[in-house]
Amino acid sequence: MHDHKGPALIQISGIETKPVQPKPQKPYDHVTNFFVGLDVGSTTVKAIVVDASTDQILWQDYQRHETKQPEKTLEFLKRMEAEIGIAPNNSRMFITGSGGASIAPLLGAKFVQEVTAVSLAVEKLHPEVNSVIELGGQDAKIIVFKEDENTGRKKKIPSMNDKCAGGTGAVIDKINAKLKIPPDQLCDQGYHGIKLHPVAGKCGVFAETDINGLQKQGIPPDQLMASLFDAIVLQNLSVLTRGHTMRPHVLLLGGPNSFIRGMKEAWQYNIPKTWEERKVPIPDGAKPEELIKVPGNAQYFAAIGAVEFGKDEEEEVGRYRRIGEPRLSEPARRTPLPAWSYTTPFLNYPKMQQL
Repeated sequence: MHDHKGPALIQISGIETKPVQPKPQKPYDHVTNFFVGLDVGSTTVKAIVVDASTDQILWQDYQRHETKQPEKTLEFLKRMEAEIGIAPNNSRMFITGSGGASIAPLLGAKFVQEVTAVSLAVEKLHPEVNSVIELGGQDAKIIVFKEDENTGRKKKIPSMNDKCAGGTGAVIDKINAKLKIPPDQLCDQGYHGIKLHPVAGKCGVFAETDINGLQKQGIPPDQLMASLFDAIVLQNLSVLTRGHTMRPHVLLLGGPNSFIRGMKEAWQYNIPKTWEERKVPIPDGAKPEELIKVPGNAQYFAAIGAVEFGKDEEEEVGRYRRIGEPRLSEPARRTPLPAWSYTTPFLNYPKMQQL
């Protein structure tokens, strides 16, 4: 009998295998030709379309939404598709404004905070600016840029009033509804050389009370409106700056500053007085209108800044998605969307709750 001894069995311990990480899914057939910037504000919607290769603005519009933010946004998107050719396979979208956070997920867009958006636009278009004042429909913001002593880079110090409509465009709208000044005359309403009267700027209700009293005394509408401009400026300079000084150059943004001549003149009159009081150096021979100015596209700065933010995001971020189109994690839709998906308001769309 032979004793056959085979090789000893070796017990192999379990080999740990690392799970294969799935590669991030990219947008199907997607090439970014356009950046879309949307600023969905409390009273208006502003939008731009930027050519991704040339950085040129190809399309822009600014309209009141009459409390219908989603509907006006959808109207703009349909026009961009028809007039420029934006589509889910060629566009990325970035949204800011008080109504932007709720709309952004429905469109595959990325939401950008307002102060961040405005700051990015200012740094790109007007690097010489040290202070920004933006008046919106129902909010106001001031941004002061200061140089960091350690890094030498500019840091922003923002201050925003979004809790009360006092000192904003809503007060002008409300008072003008009482004074009944036609829109074209309101835009040309001046400030310089007009007699001013005491009007409270802290609260819209107080301002209306003061205007009512002055109106009963027979004060003409142009003096009442100029007095309101003065009150709004003084309120924001005393409260919203929070002790910081508006240093030149100063940029005036937002609808009221853009379209109403008297608002710009009120800032140009009152800000230099604070410079004189606080001994802020200004260039010799410089005029207030040269140091405190409204750029040509002042109402679009937040939308422009939203696009600037998006340029540094990953390619998958902000891909435009029509209402009803699947997310990237869902099977790509290859068939055209039904016509009703372009016309049904956001709030009535049945898949709204799933998005």
